[in-house]
Amino acid sequence: MKQSFVKISRITEPPYSDILVYPKGTKAQTKSRIKELQNLGVESISFQGELKIGTTSVLGKGYVGIVVLGKLGRKKIAVKIRRSDSPRKNLKKEAKLLQITNRCGIGPKLIDFSKNFLVMEYLDGEKIGKWISNLKSKKDSSQIKAVIKKVLEDCYKLDMISLDHGELSRMPKHVIIGKKITIIDFESSSMERRVSNVTSATQAFFIGSGISKTVNDFYKIPRKEKIISVLRRYKQDQTRKNFENLLKILKI
Repeated sequence: MKQSFVKISRITEPPYSDILVYPKGTKAQTKSRIKELQNLGVESISFQGELKIGTTSVLGKGYVGIVVLGKLGRKKIAVKIRRSDSPRKNLKKEAKLLQITNRCGIGPKLIDFSKNFLVMEYLDGEKIGKWISNLKSKKDSSQIKAVIKKVLEDCYKLDMISLDHGELSRMPKHVIIGKKITIIDFESSSMERRVSNVTSATQAFFIGSGISKTVNDFYKIPRKEKIISVLRRYKQDQTRKNFENLLKILKI
């Protein structure tokens, strides 16, 4: 798909300016945010993606922000825009948590940030829910097992640093499959609550509705009672041994 980029300085009128101050804002706020983006080195934005806000396409939308495709020099980037009605006064905390995950090799790489913007690595790929639904036959079972194992390994790393993602029970939206497999969307993450990354991801893949039903079409999932028993043991004692026992039970 050809990507058309609009220079930041030209995003002064609706519908594009509406995205910068979504859901609403003044012309002064739009002007201020344009300057903020320019200070970060962001030169242009491409309004494309599977989601729409009004008539404008975007890469993602959450309760904290909107994600769009941008350019930093010749490099494509993802730009997260803080919503004007966000409960967060700024994106500093999310940026700091993303820096922590990056040190473990997890999440999109954070390039820069400001009060209202995160500038991140752009991940070209599909959300895991769509990726799994596009698989054709049981011959793809080795692929799906490899993807699930990588996600669970990253979840284990997050558990080990006491950082809880917070939204992995809604798995289809929070992993990108492309040249690499990446957990995204850390806006709900916290280091101040009990971690449940492995638990939430396992339940999403194997126990819950939706994506687990599709996974079950590709290979025989162990009995739920067996999975729950091993998960409970891991939850009580998050050791590598208990994690590997879980992988063994899941046949990955």
